[in-house]
Amino acid sequence: MVRLGDVMDDVRWQGFVGRGEQVVAFDEALAGRSPHRVLFVHGAGGVGKTTLLLHLRSRAQRAGRTAVYLDGSEMDPSPEGFVQAVGAHTAPVLLVDGYEHLTPIDGWLRRDLVPTLPADGVVVIAGRNPPGAAWRSDLGWRGLVAVHMLVNLDDADSAALLERAGVAAPDREPIMRLGRGHPLALALLADATANNGAVPRTLAEAPDLISALIASLVQEAPSDAHLAGLGTCAKVLLTTEDLLRRTVGDDAPRVWEWLRDRPFITVRPHGLTPHDLTRTVLDAEFERRFPDRYRELHRVIHDYVVTGLHNSAGTHRQLLAQQLAQLHRQGPFSTQFRAVAADGNTAVVPARPEELADAVELIGRHVGARSAELARGWFAERPAGGSVVRAEGGIGGFCYHVLGPAGSTMENQDPIVREIHAHIARTAPLRPGEQVDISRFLLGRDGAQSDPYAVFTGSISSIVEWCGRPLAWAFIVSVEPEFWGPFFDYLAFREVLEVTFDGRRHVVYGNDWRRFPVGAWLELMYEREQSGGTGPPPDSMQLPAPLGRAAFDTAVRAALPNLCRPDRLAGSRLVGTRLGADPAAVRTALRTAVGELAGLPRGDRLRAVLHRTYLSPAPTQEAAAEVLGLPFSTYRRHLAKAVDELVERLWARETGQELGGD
Repeated sequence: MVRLGDVMDDVRWQGFVGRGEQVVAFDEALAGRSPHRVLFVHGAGGVGKTTLLLHLRSRAQRAGRTAVYLDGSEMDPSPEGFVQAVGAHTAPVLLVDGYEHLTPIDGWLRRDLVPTLPADGVVVIAGRNPPGAAWRSDLGWRGLVAVHMLVNLDDADSAALLERAGVAAPDREPIMRLGRGHPLALALLADATANNGAVPRTLAEAPDLISALIASLVQEAPSDAHLAGLGTCAKVLLTTEDLLRRTVGDDAPRVWEWLRDRPFITVRPHGLTPHDLTRTVLDAEFERRFPDRYRELHRVIHDYVVTGLHNSAGTHRQLLAQQLAQLHRQGPFSTQFRAVAADGNTAVVPARPEELADAVELIGRHVGARSAELARGWFAERPAGGSVVRAEGGIGGFCYHVLGPAGSTMENQDPIVREIHAHIARTAPLRPGEQVDISRFLLGRDGAQSDPYAVFTGSISSIVEWCGRPLAWAFIVSVEPEFWGPFFDYLAFREVLEVTFDGRRHVVYGNDWRRFPVGAWLELMYEREQSGGTGPPPDSMQLPAPLGRAAFDTAVRAALPNLCRPDRLAGSRLVGTRLGADPAAVRTALRTAVGELAGLPRGDRLRAVLHRTYLSPAPTQEAAAEVLGLPFSTYRRHLAKAVDELVERLWARETGQELGGD
């Protein structure tokens, strides 16, 4: 008589896919062709450890070997409990699942039990964590133990799993996109699709599925701090202990160690990162269960990243730019970012000379010969403008930024850049010292601007440029506007002009940072990180057109007599400049600038005359001169010089220039 268990084993056998490396290792050990007698399999919950062990049991039985499967979660974790679970079996093949539950008897199993098994026996141990160091450091065990980490299924195995689960061909790709190779997620999505007749658009639309995945991935967090740590890990690209101090406070070291030891967390050189599906599940669950805390956590993380972007440099700023991009996981570029991350290398680094030459060749092949000549000229003039992400075989993604105006011949020779500066002159002319960033050349390894590596490289290098220096304008040149249009609509950049050159339509998107400053833009992006909104910035977030030098000079001189009457600053034309978005901020900026004059050579007398005239004014200028002990004519001369110096320094701040202290 056929037993029900035999029928179940046959069904499992027919539905099993993938894990070729582990199956081969087991077969080799079973046949005596391998010295390995103990196979350790470890991986996150739901990754398929139990499925693999049950398949290996069937393989052993079909080879005529007696095999016993044990679940560590169902036994007393003691020597007596283990012996009782094994019972009277003297199986040469022992498969132990849920080994994380048997940590208390790990030493006993290694020292006392496993050595008593037959020499041709095979032991397969599966758990969430890698084996302890003693299994690998002991000379006796080192040659007998093989360790296998289970990862998610690749696309081919994922498709095969869904096919064997009876999923119709049109539904497989959207399920694979959601499940990202995680076996349990794929199985649950297949079941949900069969029951509901449609594939969920997001994991959030399947709360029962999320609950099942959470149960498989995460045991109950020990405290609220650990829960917030999980939420942090889900939201950011890399979790550092410094960031955890912002989100969990003094518990950061303890939470860091706990997160580091989770089986679904990978330790990288710059921090901790969960698997992509784990991240999605944790993020959806945290938002579902704790919506208020979820929003608070997002705010803390956003502010931490933005502050770091403004105050860091080099590699650290580049990593923070990636952190900021990671917060836009629902943005139009999220698919491209995940594709790059899945390939491994995400470092955006300065291009080498040979990489600039390769970029010229790619531009010539995919954009045009005249464009390649322009690129060669730009790269020779300013090689530091090139950034790349390296991939196997060469450039993965490339972006080149033009910084100007620099008075170079290339600015006039390049028709795209020439038209951009003409647009600026027509609409909002630059003031002395102001600079413009132009993302002039962008491409991926296949030459396309829509290549995931192009999207990633262009995005990260642009964030670094925009947040790393004062800029008046930012522009991006695209030869694939159909692809990039929604992207810039999300970023609140406008299409400002179009130029046909080298047989290609070049569409230029731009933003005047003087009217919509980086700080306001980042705040709008914070809102869109959560809402996914699109379109130009609201009028309420935009500032008046930038003041020219003469108008700025007049506005400063008009504001000084009102420093003790803040209500009168409400109508000042300085409101909305870089000095401040409101009258109080403008007043603070002016008072601070007066104090800073003391740092100049003989600046004390400049500060003193302004202080007695405007900050703590005497009733009249004659009285101010008397208090300062100056003849009135000398006082007037010092006052004029002090106001001129103050205006000069404030103008430098307004236009992004730096003035020294001498």
